[in-house]
Amino acid sequence: MALVDLFEASKQYDTTPLLHQVDFHLHEGDRVAIIGKNGCGKSTLMKMVHGTLTLDHGKRVADTNIQIEMLSQIPRFDGQLTVREAIESELSELKAAQTRYQTLTAQLADDFTNEALKTAHEQTSNFLDHHNAWSLDNRVEQALVAFRLKHYENKPVQQLSGGEQRRVALAGLILKSPDVLILDEPTNHLDVQMVQFLEETILNGRYTILFVSHDRYFIDNIATQIVEIENQKLVYYKGGYRDFLASKEQRIATLEKQQHNLSRLYQNELSWLNRGVKARTKRNMGRVKRVNELKQQVNQNPNALKRMRSELMREKAHFSDSDKNHSKKIFFDVYNINYAIDGRPLIRQFKTKILAKQRIAIVGPNGAGKSTLLKLLTGKIQPDSGTIKRAEFNIGYFDQQREALDENKDLISTFCPGGGDRIEVQGKNMHVYGYLKLFNFPQEDLTKRIGMLSGGERSRVALALLFTKKVDCLIMDEPTNDLDIQTINILEEKLNAFDGVVIFVSHDRYFVDKIAQKLFIFNTDGSIEESYQKYSEYLDIEQTLKEIGEAESEIKHAKTSMENTDSRSKTTAQKLTFKDKHALDNLPHEIDQLVEKIAILNQSINENASDAEQLQALTTTLAECQQSLTDKEEQYLALLERAEALQS
Repeated sequence: MALVDLFEASKQYDTTPLLHQVDFHLHEGDRVAIIGKNGCGKSTLMKMVHGTLTLDHGKRVADTNIQIEMLSQIPRFDGQLTVREAIESELSELKAAQTRYQTLTAQLADDFTNEALKTAHEQTSNFLDHHNAWSLDNRVEQALVAFRLKHYENKPVQQLSGGEQRRVALAGLILKSPDVLILDEPTNHLDVQMVQFLEETILNGRYTILFVSHDRYFIDNIATQIVEIENQKLVYYKGGYRDFLASKEQRIATLEKQQHNLSRLYQNELSWLNRGVKARTKRNMGRVKRVNELKQQVNQNPNALKRMRSELMREKAHFSDSDKNHSKKIFFDVYNINYAIDGRPLIRQFKTKILAKQRIAIVGPNGAGKSTLLKLLTGKIQPDSGTIKRAEFNIGYFDQQREALDENKDLISTFCPGGGDRIEVQGKNMHVYGYLKLFNFPQEDLTKRIGMLSGGERSRVALALLFTKKVDCLIMDEPTNDLDIQTINILEEKLNAFDGVVIFVSHDRYFVDKIAQKLFIFNTDGSIEESYQKYSEYLDIEQTLKEIGEAESEIKHAKTSMENTDSRSKTTAQKLTFKDKHALDNLPHEIDQLVEKIAILNQSINENASDAEQLQALTTTLAECQQSLTDKEEQYLALLERAEALQS
């Protein structure tokens, strides 16, 4: 059963139809990505599902028991809430459920036979389970750190930038865990580490999500289904972005074959007409085994992990070899530059040579200094120390604020300031409309003022304008922000056809992988690594190293804990009584019987799913057996540990 359904839904603005008689169904556990050109109706579809946009025609049906939340492009916060308070304000319902659970637990202790209390207690427990709301304070703290908000937690949220406020709103919604979460460009203003945290949170949680994103790796990692808006209709594809590309290729091939067959049929019919022819495993043993294996691994794993770390570091070093082609022209010779703001080093002792035709991506956490490096390379600011020598060449600069655009000019005068309607684009003379059509601008937009365009449209104008300049080096700061996937594909084609140096900042992993030959990787201490591997491969290795470090810490902690436990056991171990020995002999048999009984109960529950009374009795018995199994397993393990301590 779907959580939200749209039946033959249509919507248009003024005289522009966006969606026409579309059907859409969102089921529990679905993670649906909406893709399509800017202006095709992606946000409209999300608002229709959310219920905040009235349909022109058709019907919306939603489960009245579910909670649907949407991340807006411009979040709104009450009063002077601090960042922490703004996040916690989203969790009031969950905190109330925690309080209710504690109250019901206390009441049940005094009146265990009260069926109404039992039902309410179970419902509240299920609600907290569903929303993963047992440790809210810990999750708030984790979100503050992961979304780089810890430093601002006591600052009024209204004093933050727009991007920071979106991070606050996103953190609150993720922690709130609604039944349906609708996200419009959730990765905007997030660096790669934040995006990875968001991916892990979504994949580890019980989220039903409808989202729009231009981040194709995010789509590929998250989506279970992709919906493409095409000619006012919805086209469905199973899986992530790679599956979408493969399926769309098959779909296009099928359509081409259908078209070919249709053409051949037409030719046959035409030929006939011309000739005048017409009309024709066991749990207890597993638990003991896990303990014994952990003891055996304590001395073995650290050495194995060190070998893995060494191999990975060698792999990183292999990919980070410096450029050996010294015959190329040097565009930038950077020597030991340093730059700090308020005493905090953003760039420390960085030296490199940037050669002709190199394509370099600058990556790292937000606030690390990536945009600062671009400004240093362009000469907009100067380093505190060190030197940057530049050869004679022209730079085309694309900044986040799109400062090159004049809001009072229209498109035609922006691209043809001297009059006329033709422009030069990378050596080709083109009509301005034909060129702008490549960037998805209709002819009627040529007379629109820049100030009337949306953020995404301005980005497209700035990019289109950039490629009309005669430059030898392109320097771009977050060029894919606010762009749809189709426009990003156009940008990729233009960059691949560009014959000069390309230096850009981006958090879009797919885009970086596709364009960059080399990485400048910012670290939080101001140091910058150089690497020749793909960005996704670098991130995979970094994640593996992190997991190895965590595993080493866990094993070290486990070893210490077990040594302490063994020491205490030897000190406090008492001889086994006759009753203990009897239990040690009989518990394995009792545990086996319980395992068999639980299996039979589970089968009976499946067979009696339609009998509510019988189902309730079986479920109660199953819970009692599971608790008894846990108790007996723990008792057996404790007796084994005592017996082992006495023998050693």
